[in-house]
Amino acid sequence: MEARNDVVLIADVGKSRCRVELRRGSELLGAADQHGFPGVHVDNGPALAFDLLLETVSQLPPGLPLDSLTGIGAAVAGVEASAEKSRELAVMLAQRFSVPAAVLSDATAAQLGALQGAPGTTLIVGTGAVAFRFDDAGVLHRADGWGPYLGDRGSGRWIGQQGLQAVLEAYDGGPATSLSAAAAALVESPERLPGWLAESENPYRAMARFAPSVLSAAEAGDAVANGIISEACRILTHTVQLAAGGDSGSAPRVALLGGVVSSGFFAGLLRKSFASAGIEVVAPLGDGLDGAALAATRRGLLQERYIHRDGTNRPH
Repeated sequence: MEARNDVVLIADVGKSRCRVELRRGSELLGAADQHGFPGVHVDNGPALAFDLLLETVSQLPPGLPLDSLTGIGAAVAGVEASAEKSRELAVMLAQRFSVPAAVLSDATAAQLGALQGAPGTTLIVGTGAVAFRFDDAGVLHRADGWGPYLGDRGSGRWIGQQGLQAVLEAYDGGPATSLSAAAAALVESPERLPGWLAESENPYRAMARFAPSVLSAAEAGDAVANGIISEACRILTHTVQLAAGGDSGSAPRVALLGGVVSSGFFAGLLRKSFASAGIEVVAPLGDGLDGAALAATRRGLLQERYIHRDGTNRPH
């Protein structure tokens, strides 16, 4: 069982940002965040993640009880691509802080946090998009999350990209859209959009940042933007159906996480799409950092085989 007064260091070391929190039970003692990293699976990935996490910890407010630490939980991008490097990172963290360390994928952590360790499906819609389901036996089933080249359809990046493409199509003589005015805040002329994107430090994040403009235009009645959002809802509904395909008997249930579904307008449309497909939406009980905290404080979880502890994926 979770020790309610444990002091734990938890982290979400993602591709766009690294967040670190120190908690005592449910109490937040301090937090810090900064840029992300490519993923633990890349060359020298464990060292990159380790150094970034330590650097972020150094930015925590002074005077926190780091010497009372009882465990570490780190949700890290790229874990699913390399178990060996994930175990290596777990060892590095455990040795550095002299406490047990749990390393798990950011998506697994999000599912853990959303359903507090119970089986079920979670859809995460941020810059990317992925649906995760853990069945009653603790086996992982996923749909999409294949990155910006081959997947992440319906995501913030996808919505933003479709919006920018619609701006260029309008410039070429296609259907007019209010998105053209929104894009004018980025570049002087639509013909400069390809160069603007190429010069962006993170083109996928840059496209995702145009998603709120698409959502606003759709909510205001723009037909082109509405078409994009409707298609995103259709795609994400299909993604959940794929992930939940093995659910036994009862109607699929899904918890929603991610920045895009924080839009009440978009979440409402997505709920309607899910309802028409017989999918029930349940409120998430937490997020990825809560999932990392759960992994740090509780052993023998349903998802245990996907958690790397102190260099192994076996609880001890």
